[in-house]
Amino acid sequence: MVTKIEKKTVYTALFILIALCQLYVESFRINIFLQLGILGFCALLEPIRFSNRLYQHLASIVMVLLIGLIGMAIHRYGPSTIFKDLFHFIKPILGLLLGYTFFKRIGDFRMFAKTVVIASVVTALIHFGIIVLFTDFMSGSIEQIRLYTRDNFLEIFGLFLLVYFPKFEGSEIFEKHYYKWICMVVLSVSAFLYFSRTMIVIAAVLWLAMKGYTRITQQGLKAISIVILLIGLFYVYLYNANIKRGATGLEGFLYKVKIVPEELFTFNIDREDHADLWDHWRGYEAKRALELMNDHPSSYLFGTGHGSLVDLKFYAPLTGDKKGIRFISELHNGYIYLLYKTGILGLLIYIFVLLRWYAYIYKSRNLANVLISAAGIIFLMTTVMITGMYNSKDIIIFIVGGMFWHLHLKERKRLS
Repeated sequence: MVTKIEKKTVYTALFILIALCQLYVESFRINIFLQLGILGFCALLEPIRFSNRLYQHLASIVMVLLIGLIGMAIHRYGPSTIFKDLFHFIKPILGLLLGYTFFKRIGDFRMFAKTVVIASVVTALIHFGIIVLFTDFMSGSIEQIRLYTRDNFLEIFGLFLLVYFPKFEGSEIFEKHYYKWICMVVLSVSAFLYFSRTMIVIAAVLWLAMKGYTRITQQGLKAISIVILLIGLFYVYLYNANIKRGATGLEGFLYKVKIVPEELFTFNIDREDHADLWDHWRGYEAKRALELMNDHPSSYLFGTGHGSLVDLKFYAPLTGDKKGIRFISELHNGYIYLLYKTGILGLLIYIFVLLRWYAYIYKSRNLANVLISAAGIIFLMTTVMITGMYNSKDIIIFIVGGMFWHLHLKERKRLS
């Protein structure tokens, strides 16, 4: 049996390993096998027991997975595409189990926060290395800077834990104060250099949640109204400014921000007009999925099932293959993705899970409840852009699992 000190060291290292692999290993299957192997390793060290609270949340996500089996049984697909979908739908289940297990074995909430921060700083340093060694940073082109790194939600969570952990828990994560400031600078600069629209959204949600403004109260509604007004004014500026497509630097980034609403919700797209197609690619994927579902109306109830593919009607240059790819399994718009795979039933259960997580903001005000609630809002918003908790690079789900362990620990202490 390993000692408590060794446990903390082992599980901290395992979390950092999984975080790095999740962000930098391209093969989704390798990550799933690695995570299954680590979960099995944890079970071998000592029995794993989970709280009833976690089982309740897992049950809903497992139901979404099972509903996809109905459509799969009806339509029958090849084993390779079936396993690919099963891995995607297993991912959030594994994430919750591993997050809970890691931080239960670490057994210290402050150490949990420190582990997240250390992992985020490691990824930030790797990010700097990638920018310096593999991109033309001096060109000023945002496309160049983002060539190998798209986003990293772990860094945003690490940054907010550094700032708000002492406000909720009454102690700093690092005993030496200058460690905190060094980490804050490193994470802030790295997060900025991602030039990620999604990371901006996540940072805004976390700030609102930490301040308590995501609660439906007079103060919360006022704060959210101000944020919506500012966003509206920003888009008024963007639509009136002469921002050109294909521009580099800040102008190129602003163009990407400008077309977000159109990119997500424009379905009337001319496939022969490449500028129109690539600016509204998410909308085109969703359009093709819905058209295929219209051919089989029964799929709206249970979905087309695991293993189903979306026919793009042309070979798109989405991979390194010169010919391109015509049939895709995963969509950017997670709501359409879930509707296509699991129908209205699966989609409603998924939304129920996220709304249930959001409702934690109305429970006792502690850091765990706030983070779970923020994760629910973040997934509700990012599902429309990058498939939410089913995104292959998502790492928030591990933190949510850790938060459920902390709530279980608090409940046990209260009862005792």
